[in-house]
Amino acid sequence: MRRSDLGGLPAELNRFVGREDEIRELQGLLTRFRVVTVVGVGGVGKSRLALRTAAVTEKRYCDGARLVELAALRDAGLLEQALLDALGLTDHTRRPPREVLAGHLAGRRLLLVLDGFEHLVDACAELVRELLRRAPGLTVLAAGRCPLRLDGEAVVPLAPLPDDDAVRLFTDRAAAVLPGPRAAGGGPGAGAGPDGGAVRELCRRLDGIPLALELAAGRLPVLTVEQMLHRLDDRFRLLTGGTRGALPRHRTLRTAIGWSHELCTPRERLLWARLSVFAGPFDLEAVEYVCGGPELPADEVLDAVAGLVDRSVVLREETPAGVRHRMLDTVRAYGAEWLAALGDEERMRRRHRDWYMGLATWCELEWFSPRQAEVAACAGTALPDLRAALELCLETPEEAHLAQHLAATLWFCWVGCGRLAEGRYWLDRVVALEPGHDEARLRALWVLGYVAILQGDDTAAVAALYECGEGAARTGNALAAAYTTHRMGCLALLSDDMQRAEELLSQALTAYRELGELNSQVLMGQVELAMAKVFLGEPEAAVALCREVREVCEDRGERWTRAYALYVLAYSAWTRGAYGEARELLGECITIDHAFNDLVGLVLAVELLALVTAAEGDPAEAAVLQGAAAPMWAAVGVPLFGSGCFGAPRALCEQRAGEELGAERFRSYVAEGSALSLDAAVERALAGRPPLDGVPSPRRRSRSRSRPRPRPPRPR
Repeated sequence: MRRSDLGGLPAELNRFVGREDEIRELQGLLTRFRVVTVVGVGGVGKSRLALRTAAVTEKRYCDGARLVELAALRDAGLLEQALLDALGLTDHTRRPPREVLAGHLAGRRLLLVLDGFEHLVDACAELVRELLRRAPGLTVLAAGRCPLRLDGEAVVPLAPLPDDDAVRLFTDRAAAVLPGPRAAGGGPGAGAGPDGGAVRELCRRLDGIPLALELAAGRLPVLTVEQMLHRLDDRFRLLTGGTRGALPRHRTLRTAIGWSHELCTPRERLLWARLSVFAGPFDLEAVEYVCGGPELPADEVLDAVAGLVDRSVVLREETPAGVRHRMLDTVRAYGAEWLAALGDEERMRRRHRDWYMGLATWCELEWFSPRQAEVAACAGTALPDLRAALELCLETPEEAHLAQHLAATLWFCWVGCGRLAEGRYWLDRVVALEPGHDEARLRALWVLGYVAILQGDDTAAVAALYECGEGAARTGNALAAAYTTHRMGCLALLSDDMQRAEELLSQALTAYRELGELNSQVLMGQVELAMAKVFLGEPEAAVALCREVREVCEDRGERWTRAYALYVLAYSAWTRGAYGEARELLGECITIDHAFNDLVGLVLAVELLALVTAAEGDPAEAAVLQGAAAPMWAAVGVPLFGSGCFGAPRALCEQRAGEELGAERFRSYVAEGSALSLDAAVERALAGRPPLDGVPSPRRRSRSRSRPRPRPPRPR
């Protein structure tokens, strides 16, 4: 399911310099080849050239261009998930992610930009080959240190910038860090006029490699060009050679980075090495905990970070979670070598792991609070480092319990933030480890059962929950037993076994109260019990349960579970013909579900809104909304896994709107809704159908209540 229609290419933060001939060459190749790969050494400008070419070529592709950044991805098993994320897709089904990708791309004309794939080249080449075969409108522009080696691939080796362009790039970046006439001349004490000869010599000595030039420009506030040339001579002598068989340009880039490293203070160099354990963006608190120590006191970390930012070693960026910092991959790799040389890599990785386990714990606690949206953003931004923490736990057999604990703690990320497929990936891995610490394993098992239920994988869900129940009974773990009972009740609910769902969910809620357990999942159990009661024809009891949940959510600032309570209240309002009340409740429900990317809750709410709209006398708009839900179901799975109760609004809407419109018109309006993107569908649901030629929607003209009040569906 597409999450957004926003452009897939990031905006340029500074001026693009040179490469006009290369851009024209790539544009021409993209008309004749379906895979074009730009190859070259690190820092030569492959990524920037590919993005620039994609930006000026994007209009050729009716579905635009999308960027997939793979440099931070270490696990080839998550390659498909990275593409799903880049394409804005969410899928809760049991379909392999590759099938989801192929199905989404099959009918589209899209330019896919793959950046930094070289460490995953085999897996990436296999995936690209299959997607190209199954999606004839797909074109791939790749940037990496080696070709994909696919049939029909055009490979473009990227050389360093020629002298004139190198000087232009250096001068442009120099003006940004040192405005005024001194910029081109080289900084403090350089005199009034620019020394073009020294600049040209510096660019030549750096072989015209853009990263090296930008690092050099960043030194201008403290060094003149002549001083840099002198220090560069020293660094060449210090860092000659490199690995056997390495290209001279690669050694030159290493020299440029090494020289930048040498310009740092000892504490900045130490911090640079320790920062290499971060896989993605990081904040100051994380750096203080992970990188601090006797040699780098926590209260001096801020100044060291600021120094690295000034030297362009660390970059500042805005993320959904706020301001973060990050390192370029090449710069990170250089720091990692120094960290290994210091013999401190293992200790730093463990400190990094410990921080992100603590962060996950904080996020889980704060999920049940007014900071829920902040938690969702924080977890999303920290995901590369949470993955790195999981991988470290999985590398050490005696720490299997830590992997199980972390994967289970992140349930809110998997379930509440639309990442079921990735959650299933990690949970399957951690429960496959040798049994050890019972508590951590039991928790991972019931979370796995929860995720599998929402994916419609009843077999895996029952297996995980059965094992969890047995383990809870054996060890006397009452809390794990309560969660097991709860999830079995959820499974019965989605299977239309309402009597059993009511029994199990009531048992679980009683156990939660006895244990003093109260969180989003406990409240969700109460909402699920309300759903069972409304389907059993007990709307008053369902409303009472959900009003209680709504009050607790308002008191705690919880929004995710609140949306499901609103759905049940809206369902009850529909059954008594209170369509305006139902519409208001569903509007808030849809807004919350969309914010958290919870497609299960969203599609249910949109379908119920379609039925409400039909009951209000606007069958055309009801059919559009019905159609808008279809792509959401494609991502969620078979409409709530075949549940007749949850599918009743869809069936009733189709019957009513179809009768009033006729089969042909109904299909036409459904097709109109199916063509909407997720964002457009949500906007349509919240705003209603726009007037046609100044004529208001029939729903606005009439709120017909001539129909008899509907009865809620009875369970099978």
